[in-house]
Amino acid sequence: MALEKHEMLVVDLDGTLLRSDMLHETFWSAFGSDWRIPFSAATSLSAGRAALKRRLAAAAHVDAATLPYDPDVISYIEAWRQTGGRTALVTASDQAVAEAVAGHLGIFDEVHGSDGSVNLKGDRKAGFLQKRFGAQGFAYMGDSAADLPVWSQAAKAITVNAPAALRRKAGKICDNVEHLTTTTTSPLTYGKALRPHQWLKNTLVFLPMLAAHQLDAATFLVAFLAFVSFSLIASSVYVLNDLLDLAADRAHPRKKNRPFAAGSIPIAHGTAMVFGLFLLGMLAAILIGWHFLLVMIGYSLLTTAYSLHLKRRIVIDICVLAGLYTIRIVAGGVATENTLSVWLLAFSIFFFLSLAAVKRQAELVDSARRGKLTTVGRGYHVDDLPMMPMIAIGAGYVAVLVMVLYTSSPAVVDRYARPEALWGVAAVLIYWITRTVMVAHRGQMNDDPVIYAAKDRVSQLCLLLILACVAAGMVS
Repeated sequence: MALEKHEMLVVDLDGTLLRSDMLHETFWSAFGSDWRIPFSAATSLSAGRAALKRRLAAAAHVDAATLPYDPDVISYIEAWRQTGGRTALVTASDQAVAEAVAGHLGIFDEVHGSDGSVNLKGDRKAGFLQKRFGAQGFAYMGDSAADLPVWSQAAKAITVNAPAALRRKAGKICDNVEHLTTTTTSPLTYGKALRPHQWLKNTLVFLPMLAAHQLDAATFLVAFLAFVSFSLIASSVYVLNDLLDLAADRAHPRKKNRPFAAGSIPIAHGTAMVFGLFLLGMLAAILIGWHFLLVMIGYSLLTTAYSLHLKRRIVIDICVLAGLYTIRIVAGGVATENTLSVWLLAFSIFFFLSLAAVKRQAELVDSARRGKLTTVGRGYHVDDLPMMPMIAIGAGYVAVLVMVLYTSSPAVVDRYARPEALWGVAAVLIYWITRTVMVAHRGQMNDDPVIYAAKDRVSQLCLLLILACVAAGMVS
């Protein structure tokens, strides 16, 4: 890059150097550790956005080393410096955040951010830069309409991933303009953030209908609407979890590629997705009925409590996970007006407690292999690893015992011509539970156990054998 007549390159942080926004980053980081943050943030906002940013920066725990930087922007800055130019990071984010970023990257000669009273954005940033470097005394790299006043005072305007309309406006107010396109966001990326593969868990709403042998079209349609409601609300929770777990995901070798952690989707969009998906899911719940709506409200409250606090409480977390699975079955029974048996509920609690323990076991095995003593965002220590398979095996075998006792109940005799065939289900479950724990022990399970089972050929074969046993029990 040839040295420009202006030697100072001023770079914005949010959306330019960083594929994220530090106001949202600090909010979600602070909220993840203290549920009262929204209330204190609202109080701080009354004193202005700069005061809000100062409050959130003080409460958040953001690791500058793991933030999603734009490598092309960093390369541009480094090339500018190699030609003898100087660089400055000037941002509306709080000064403490700006200094942490600059300290990590080591490519800026100056760092200026909001100071708790002045929000260094738009006209204020333009005035500050003109006073410090002089009119036309700097090149400015930005990404949003808020940067237009700055570009009007700059000798060169550099846009980063700006929409076409903003590029045209920048070209009208500055004679020397350069446009950088370093990334694009596909609709598929937003779809990935919803984690549609996790919707497999929501098929549990069909279980009460199947267990009652109520297979008419009307019942299926109601159950399907319940499935849609659960999927929408569950996706809103997945997005919420991703926002709360940004730091933990970025420290993980696989989860760091999730859309929000990687900066592929703006965090502001994630916030809108949380509320939008939740409202759509609740609308679907209202169409089913008020009793189902109450179940979904309870599910939402429990999942929110889990995301904000309970997931960091040992043992409580896996009990809550088991309960969340069971709530899906309860919701299916409420939606289709099928009375749930004690046998089904007891089996569900123990079976899903086993799977929750396997999930934690897999996380601890992964942490141990990476040399981490704790799982980030969880309350477990690697030394707890021997306990997890014990819980998984114990709860799983109790679930099988419930299944065996169920085969002798009057309900089975009434519904199955050959109830003894259901003993085959118990045998397959013993094998599958034991094998699943062994797979996790060997570090071969990288997904949620339910998702792993959906992809695993042996698990698929086990499911076919279970269906065959159930079918054999129904044939006279």
